[in-house]
Amino acid sequence: MSAERQLLERIWREVAAIPRGCVATYGGIARRAGLGRRARLVGYALKVAPAALRLPWHRVVNARGAISFPDGSAQHALQHRRLLREGVRFRAGRIDLGIYGSAEADLDALLWRPRPP
Repeated sequence: MSAERQLLERIWREVAAIPRGCVATYGGIARRAGLGRRARLVGYALKVAPAALRLPWHRVVNARGAISFPDGSAQHALQHRRLLREGVRFRAGRIDLGIYGSAEADLDALLWRPRPP
């Protein structure tokens, strides 16, 4: 297996581990995959991920807690709709990372912290 493929698979595993109703940032995924500050690589990994993986790509947002796709685009609307369906709420176009996830949160925190009403 190529070194690039190994990096991508580490990212895909981290994205797959994001629980329903939670989000993670591109940078947070990179750090959890052991890739330091390579947030852009996370975006690339999601772009080239095989559809058969069925990754919850919509749970990955930027460091401000916002959707990175351009506002008004079909991709933005789809991601927004999927997150709302999972109970993630937006305020002024952003997600409160303190409630729904954070770049530094570990999996235990994402799974067991109190959920919003």
